[in-house]
Amino acid sequence: MNFHTAPQTFVQQVHLIVKDLDRSLSFYDDILGFSILNRKDNKVELTLDGTSTILTIEQPQNAQPKQPRTAGLYHFALLVPTRKELAKVLRHLLNIGYPLQGASDHLVSEALYLADPDGNGIEIYRDRDSGDWQWNNGQVVMTTEPLDAEGLLAESMGMVFEGLPPETIMGHLHLHVSHLEEAEAFYCKGLGFEVVQRLGNQALFISTGKYHHHLGLNIWNGKGAPAPASNAVGIDEFLVVYPTNEARKEAVIRLETLGFVSTQTETDFYLTDPSGTKMKLAVEYQ
Repeated sequence: MNFHTAPQTFVQQVHLIVKDLDRSLSFYDDILGFSILNRKDNKVELTLDGTSTILTIEQPQNAQPKQPRTAGLYHFALLVPTRKELAKVLRHLLNIGYPLQGASDHLVSEALYLADPDGNGIEIYRDRDSGDWQWNNGQVVMTTEPLDAEGLLAESMGMVFEGLPPETIMGHLHLHVSHLEEAEAFYCKGLGFEVVQRLGNQALFISTGKYHHHLGLNIWNGKGAPAPASNAVGIDEFLVVYPTNEARKEAVIRLETLGFVSTQTETDFYLTDPSGTKMKLAVEYQ
């Protein structure tokens, strides 16, 4: 099942703030294999398939380093199409000595964790077949176990990494939030996602279509964590894609009922979540 096309609602793009644009371009190009789709002044749209933006990086004036203990980006997650492609990424990162922050088996997926030069968190992962996912009382069974690195590397024996494959997509986004209850109301009652796993009062994983998660929300930076400065390293905005204009309008009406105000252009709606993270709501946006 494809969890990142209609009729699902999902995250398609992430816009990051970086401190040094050239340094970041070198990382995303040389290390991961992105290429420039569009560039204007201090903002660059990056692509993997040559036609669609998956990541935007921007260096604002007087850019500030990543601010600790704030709301915003925990990590964005790039979903590769096969285990073999994930194996090639692992072998590549080990060969060049790029530091990994983690490598985990989540039962529904296998994942590698790293960060860009500014400390923006990145997950690169592959999904197991959704028919093999386990569900218990409406919650997907996910855990964090050590990755079988040797078994994974065996998948890429003799292969050369030539960049993330063009089929790679933005699989999910994980955010630090200020208050979990407020975030749940905004993202579930408002945007229309459903809780598929709840980690006590610390984190929520939410999705549409019974994906293991399109969004993760946590208070691991502290309850009441403030929003970072607008020019600080982290997430500037992300894109939520709805299957139809009607579905998007219904979400906007629900959010307005909850007291959230949106702004509208000819094609898109813009909102800010209760923790200060901005998003754009689009329909089949490319």
